[in-house]
Amino acid sequence: MAGTTGPKRQDTRKFFENLSGTGKSIAVLTSGGDAQGMNAAVRAVVRMGIYVGAKVYFIHEGYQGMVDGGDNIKEATWESVSSMLQVGGTVIGSARCKEFRTHEGRLKAAHNLVQRGITNLCVIGGDGSLTGANLFREEWSGLLNELLEQGLIDEEAVRSNSVLHIVGMVGSIDNDFCGTDMTIGTDSALHRIIEVVDAIMTTAQSHQRTFVLEVMGRHCGYLALVSALACGADWVFIPEMPPEDGWEDSMCQKLSESRSRGSRLNIIIAAEGAIDRQGQPITSDIVKDLVVRCLGFDTRVTILGHVQRGGTPSAFDRILASRMGVEAVLALLEASANTPACVVSLVGNQAVRLPLMECVQMTQEVQKAMDEKKFDEAVRLRGRSFENNLSTYRLLSYRKADSELPNSSFNVAVLNVGAPAAGMNAAVRSAVRVGITEGHTMFAVNDGFEGFYKGQIKEIKWGDVGGWTGQGGSLLGTKRTLPGKHLDKIAEQMRIHNINALLVIGGFEALESLLQLYEARADYEEFCIPMCMLPATISNNVPGTDHSIGADTSLNAIVETCDRIKQSASGTKRRVFIIETMGGYCGYLATVGGLAAGADTVYIYEEPFDIRDLQANVEHLTQKMKTSIQRGLVLRNESCNENFTTDFIYQLYTEEGRGVFDCRKNILGHMQQGGAPSPFDRNFGTKVAAKAIQWITRTLKESYKGGRVFANSEDTACLLGMRRRAMVFQPVAQLREETDFVHRIPKEQWWLKLRPLMKILAKYKTSYDVSDSGQLEHVTRVRPKESDFSAAI
Repeated sequence: MAGTTGPKRQDTRKFFENLSGTGKSIAVLTSGGDAQGMNAAVRAVVRMGIYVGAKVYFIHEGYQGMVDGGDNIKEATWESVSSMLQVGGTVIGSARCKEFRTHEGRLKAAHNLVQRGITNLCVIGGDGSLTGANLFREEWSGLLNELLEQGLIDEEAVRSNSVLHIVGMVGSIDNDFCGTDMTIGTDSALHRIIEVVDAIMTTAQSHQRTFVLEVMGRHCGYLALVSALACGADWVFIPEMPPEDGWEDSMCQKLSESRSRGSRLNIIIAAEGAIDRQGQPITSDIVKDLVVRCLGFDTRVTILGHVQRGGTPSAFDRILASRMGVEAVLALLEASANTPACVVSLVGNQAVRLPLMECVQMTQEVQKAMDEKKFDEAVRLRGRSFENNLSTYRLLSYRKADSELPNSSFNVAVLNVGAPAAGMNAAVRSAVRVGITEGHTMFAVNDGFEGFYKGQIKEIKWGDVGGWTGQGGSLLGTKRTLPGKHLDKIAEQMRIHNINALLVIGGFEALESLLQLYEARADYEEFCIPMCMLPATISNNVPGTDHSIGADTSLNAIVETCDRIKQSASGTKRRVFIIETMGGYCGYLATVGGLAAGADTVYIYEEPFDIRDLQANVEHLTQKMKTSIQRGLVLRNESCNENFTTDFIYQLYTEEGRGVFDCRKNILGHMQQGGAPSPFDRNFGTKVAAKAIQWITRTLKESYKGGRVFANSEDTACLLGMRRRAMVFQPVAQLREETDFVHRIPKEQWWLKLRPLMKILAKYKTSYDVSDSGQLEHVTRVRPKESDFSAAI
């Protein structure tokens, strides 16, 4: 594939070419409850393991297979993990195993591993499975000595298998493991829940019904809390934070208020482990009976059950699992005799390694805090991401009476700029409601800056944004018009409506707009107000942030289509598909979509390629057709090269592959922009907008002098973005340096580091910079600074 771009930094980097797996054997198993994305993790471990020269084994049926041995432990090949990326559950099977909990069971397991020379274990499962693995590791040398005494192995076997290395990945839809922002399967489970909630909302609307939805989470309320946040539920019950005594009256009052304001439905979400302050269960039936008794509303219960575990993994889970699988193999290669067992996980957008037992202890402490009724402590131990979700939900769901609101005389305007992106409406809803809670008067501007200069500005109230979270596109209307040519009229409208702050939600045009307004401050005092931008674009091409609102929804659309296309090819055999994605000059959608869909090659502008690369790629596919995997997937970003068009590449592949494979091409087009927003985009939009309004409130107070707002320093015109682990407000004036305005992309893009990963998993030899890979860290308990919270939902 194409060469790498960018200047070669001198060797502060370390490359994994120096890490060899030759002579090592790695076994991978999935244990405990299944979760979507486990297969992607297994695939990544197998391919990365084979790539570095190790032998990789599947252990079928979890620990049961390890105890039983025989055919349950099989060597894996490159082809044996083909086509499993898009399959839910776990292909190698998972079982709960009583025998492994006994000493005899672990002795059998050790014997089975030693016979095959396996001393590296990669365990994908929940905290129970990982705790079991750690105990096994601690007993290992004792078990070997027992086997030696029983004459089952010899001295040489004891010497050559003396240390067992363990790396864990957390696969659990509940997201109940401390130390990781997201566990494998959580995002997919949220997709299932939100699909159901969206469907239920339409029928509830028709009949003016109340629905009580019960979601999984015996000991953890993450799924309930996040789905409530993502669909704007009226009430949520979670085990970590039981409702105050007397909640029955509060809830019924809230439901009847929302009906009296014109809402035709109520949604209540309960985790299966929900309890009250006395530790008594709050079941969905109890809630239903209460609503019927007190309010007489027509109420139905839906228990989602195992639907949440099923179905195909989301794009996020595939990428998370693939990144972690590769990281797990690196961790095993780097492990020494005294390295503690670790888990690999993501914090924010960064891979980290954490000591397994520290995470397990912390996870157990949450349960202990809940048992002791120390609920605030339980929420704190769950981590910043969980706390942040809870506080945002509270902000948005309870409307205070006007008399309780702080008295602010500020007017804040919200508008969308650029192309529509899913999640924009969730951000607007959140901004409007948090703004009202903070005491501001909120104004909505229709059709971006075009509507602004034409005066399409009106006040927007709490109830006006009800039900907006699940709507795709932009309900306010959005245009690409920049303010530059209409500054006089925009300034005039700001005077007329006395606008004191501006929240702009949009893509690259939003950044350009904010820069134009910032530069016009010298001539127009009206623009000397706090201005904040939230990046919302499917292309994810805005500097200052790793993620943009809308990109996740778009990725899921691409991946879903690629899955279908691959399936059509598996019937016809020997077929290569060339698929064109959107993104302007930014290769994010093509690259990350390619990683999630299992593409063979991805062409992007950021990594120049020539005819020799194209030739090599065709050659690579020709070789692939000789194996049992007889299909290929090639993604091309729409602007990667003006001469090597999608048609050109299609014709080249058709000609060069004649007699070996045939080609089809597909241009995905605007389907990438539409659709209901994914859970990630709803939440990301909701959380960043809430944070932006809080920043606007603070900045307004700081810049209110002599009876008016005056803000002209560069840190009062900011973009709020996610950078690695933190949400950061960055002055747009400083982002100018980081931007390539001709091609409308940031000069440095984090996801380019995922390119080698995609190539390795597609069997290309490449160089992979692992200096950024996780060093072993400790689970933090200190309260970090506000700016440092992680925003991965």
